[in-house]
Amino acid sequence: MPWTTDVIYRYDGSFCGLLCCVFESYVKKEIPLDIVSEESPQGSLYPEKWIETIEVRAQRVYRSLGQRIHPEAGRFLKDCFLTCLVSKEILIYRFINLGYRIGGRIFNNLTEETVHILNKAVKHLYHETHLLTGFVRFSDCAGTLVSVIEPKNNVLPLLSGHFCDRYPEERFLIYDKTHRLALVYQPYQAEFLEADGFLPPEPDAREENFRNLWKKFHETIAIEGRYNPKCQRTHLPIRYRDYMTEFQQSAPPLSHPVEFPGTQGNALEDGSNRPL
Repeated sequence: MPWTTDVIYRYDGSFCGLLCCVFESYVKKEIPLDIVSEESPQGSLYPEKWIETIEVRAQRVYRSLGQRIHPEAGRFLKDCFLTCLVSKEILIYRFINLGYRIGGRIFNNLTEETVHILNKAVKHLYHETHLLTGFVRFSDCAGTLVSVIEPKNNVLPLLSGHFCDRYPEERFLIYDKTHRLALVYQPYQAEFLEADGFLPPEPDAREENFRNLWKKFHETIAIEGRYNPKCQRTHLPIRYRDYMTEFQQSAPPLSHPVEFPGTQGNALEDGSNRPL
């Protein structure tokens, strides 16, 4: 019996849900024209089928990726799912379909369009994750470090390990404005929460003073004779700067001294670059 191809799968937008679409395809012997999340608007006259997310089915498909394709296939496809690639669902489906037929050789088949597109997307994901390990800026909000980012890819799951290891005793929150997802961490416990329209609290006077100090430091270490905005944009794209303290609009001068532990009496009183 030939496999039919006149249906579009719609699922809940999770990776488990996508794997359930793969399960449905093989059980019903049908190749979907497309796979779209529940948030995607309807844009086709073809009939749609809602695919229920059932964890047992998703686990069965995930195990098969390591057994029939490659031990790293599951991890690779998880990362593919985090990318901002358009129509990533149907591309992942095609990758799995091809991988079931040729096995681990699929990773070396870079001339195949699906493999090439997914590899390129994952490289972009890794590159953006690497950049944000250095571009994230935290603000102190009542004892909790808060940061807002606006990445193209869903980088929080990959960033979490870096910041949880770097600040194991801190309490912090990183909000991904693009994907409406928040990483909430307290000592030795991290959690991802959906958060729509999160707004960080307004900085108090102490936080404003620290921001002024950071901006002053940024301006002081700059070498005027080597100012090269084109080169700077190459290493620090403009789209990341909206949430970086040193590129935000300058705040008013320091209103009162900021004292650091062990430096009482040596605080910066006027924003100058005198040593502490």
